[in-house]
Amino acid sequence: MSSYHSVCNKVTRYFLNKLPLPMTLNATVAKVTARIALRSQTSREAYLKQVDEAAGRKPGADRLGCANVAHAFAAMPVADKARASGLSAIPVVNASERGPNIGVVTAYNDVLSAHAPFQHYPDLVKDEARKWGATAQVAGGVPAMCDGVTQGTPGMELSLFSRDVIAMSTAVSLSHDVFDAALMLGVCDKIVPGLLIGALQFGHLPTVFVPAGPMGSGLSNNEKSKVREQAAQGWVGRQELLQAESAAYHGEGTCTFYGTANSNQMLLEAMGLHVPGTAFVNPGDGLRNELTRESVRTVLQLVKAKNFTPLGRLVDERCIVNAMVALLATGGSTNHLIHWVAVARAAGLIIDWDDFSALSDVVPLLTRVYPNGSADVNQFQAAGGPGYVIRELLDAGLMHADVLTVRADGIRAFTQKPVAAEGQLTWKDIGASKDDTVVRPASSPFSVTGGLRLLQGNLGRSVIKVSAVPETCHVIEAPAQVFNSQEELLAAFKTGSMNKDVVCVVRWQGPQANGMPELHKLTPPLAVLQGQGFKVALVTDGRMSGASGKVPAAIHVSPEAASGGPLARVLDGDIIRMDAVAGTLQVLIDPEIWHARTPSTMPLELQTANSRGMGRELFNNLRKHALKAEEGACTWL
Repeated sequence: MSSYHSVCNKVTRYFLNKLPLPMTLNATVAKVTARIALRSQTSREAYLKQVDEAAGRKPGADRLGCANVAHAFAAMPVADKARASGLSAIPVVNASERGPNIGVVTAYNDVLSAHAPFQHYPDLVKDEARKWGATAQVAGGVPAMCDGVTQGTPGMELSLFSRDVIAMSTAVSLSHDVFDAALMLGVCDKIVPGLLIGALQFGHLPTVFVPAGPMGSGLSNNEKSKVREQAAQGWVGRQELLQAESAAYHGEGTCTFYGTANSNQMLLEAMGLHVPGTAFVNPGDGLRNELTRESVRTVLQLVKAKNFTPLGRLVDERCIVNAMVALLATGGSTNHLIHWVAVARAAGLIIDWDDFSALSDVVPLLTRVYPNGSADVNQFQAAGGPGYVIRELLDAGLMHADVLTVRADGIRAFTQKPVAAEGQLTWKDIGASKDDTVVRPASSPFSVTGGLRLLQGNLGRSVIKVSAVPETCHVIEAPAQVFNSQEELLAAFKTGSMNKDVVCVVRWQGPQANGMPELHKLTPPLAVLQGQGFKVALVTDGRMSGASGKVPAAIHVSPEAASGGPLARVLDGDIIRMDAVAGTLQVLIDPEIWHARTPSTMPLELQTANSRGMGRELFNNLRKHALKAEEGACTWL
């Protein structure tokens, strides 16, 4: 037996003694969970101590002074004020019995199509709360930016760290400390991770996440991508491109591709933090409002239950592993190899890319949703959706079945589909896949392994999303062409100097350099070169959009160039080999020559540009203190 397996078995035995697991659980899933638990023991215990201390206080407004309470409820309607404060002097029936008060944190704005429906959610939440003798208040709003709007612009350099700003805003919102429970209203890329990180700092509260659903299907994602590639080559103009984009993004709701926003929703379902089956019900569907009301009923049931499980204890190592497995099984966004590392750390849990890689070896790919296929999330939902995937993973022993969720009936409740009939909300069995080109059973997957790979070598550690990359492109070996910005690459493409086999190295794109923007604008030109028959790959310490697909890209290269990472040593013409099969990322050069090279430094003009304009001045301190991508690019640790 190898030393690795010996250690894993010891860790697994330790974990099994701490927390009984189903005997049918996949051995690798058990081992990964065990080593996370052991690795995180000190930090998790410290976190739970904090949760328990907060939970041990008096409930809600009872723990505050009279002046504090008066300020908090001054603007409430009289009946709500009586219920929330227990002020019996106000002539309301049963006013002396204080009811639970729900804090609502909302990411509403109407720039984001996915968040526009949230405008009216607070009124609906308050109405439902009153029916059950409770109250609700909008505790605060958090910023929510659309990466689709900011792609390729200076504003995109605020994107990653907006997650931590959202987390801090969530904490500010809940710091009024007059709440017995919380609802988190958010959908998109950095918003859900930020809300979850912030909510975990108030892990003593029962908390439910409330989505708004995807927009209806418009111009297909494949057709949209074709027009983008045509525009990159100058074959169509701005008017044609704008018409195509507007036909794709045309109304309220999340974008319909399976990017970071929709991956968020899949992961929340797998963690049991939603009302079951809520993720992909369209905003205009009559079921949507009833599911939102059910989120109020769900969180109130938690409050009223004896010995309820608060958010901080619900999100444990098993819950995090379930999220990781769901991400891999659906070919989800690479952004979550950063975001869910940060989420886990917020709960005192330490995960890394080795954990994702080990799980990817045993978790099958069960879905084909764009960019991993041609279907959009509405077709995914129609074929079976998250509930189908969760059921298949549970039945295959690839998810922890014994986790706690916001529902008393556990994670199995998330394998069913909600139905509203005659004013009643019920759940029914999803049944078989309605379209096996979109969703397949674990016994007959699209791939026997997950959609993500860890790459490592003398260029550092990075990740690649292979689920959307043709198998013929899983190994690329070609000369490097080095760029200091995405603008340099786009300019080179226009001149034709990239019409060759090439590995494009785009550096100075990490968290400390410029906030690690997504580089999705590079996808169309690189796809054009790939379509012309050239061997093409991207290597970068930046991110790619969750919608990126067929061009092989080694992303999140760590350590980043700005901190002296190996990308700072690469020169034009160096032969780079990216091998997603062997899991390697190498510059093929004599080691003595490689290590003798003096690393380049970030050009002064870039340093200046990255720190000025579009609000970037306010983020200088976040860039300075950001951890590595593999450590979640956290700015608060």
